[in-house]
Amino acid sequence: MLILFGRGLPGALGRGIRSRPVLFAAGCGLVVALCGLGSDGAVFGTGYRQARALVQGEAGTPAAFGALKLLATAASSVSGIPGGIFAPSLAVGAGLGANVAALLPGGPAQALVVLGMVAYFAGVVQAPITAFVIVTEMTNDHALVVPLMLAALIGYAASRLVCPEGVYHALARGFVDVEASARSLSSASTSTN
Repeated sequence: MLILFGRGLPGALGRGIRSRPVLFAAGCGLVVALCGLGSDGAVFGTGYRQARALVQGEAGTPAAFGALKLLATAASSVSGIPGGIFAPSLAVGAGLGANVAALLPGGPAQALVVLGMVAYFAGVVQAPITAFVIVTEMTNDHALVVPLMLAALIGYAASRLVCPEGVYHALARGFVDVEASARSLSSASTSTN
């Protein structure tokens, strides 16, 4: 979704967003505010505090945190206002891992939270080794190294089924294309003068 909006939607919807960017950003802001209300403010910010609480098995993070953080992060990103992808992806993964843990009573809840973090993050950035190394270093739990590697590979593979490249690469390509277009326009105007 971030890549699609980053490149610009085609058709009437895309033209509508481009013609009224402030109204679109305000609508996205309303979505973020509603997510904040639904989570009692938990989705605001990076999500580090909530992810840490979930990893440590502390109570207090709303059950819908993962889904609401995903929606709030997506709305922030597509609005055109920079809000980050890295930390929110870890928080969303932790929230989704906690949701899986709730479906498996008696299972290792903290391990499922950490596996959710690495799988989701690896899917977003499509860099499974980076994802598992970062999460391993964050948690300092070397007993989970092999499961973290497998979760990162599964997240990466699932993501590749949906999108052939990671979000950072795709968004960077958009910036490079815009700069190349600007350079060619600049050189064309210079040559006509």
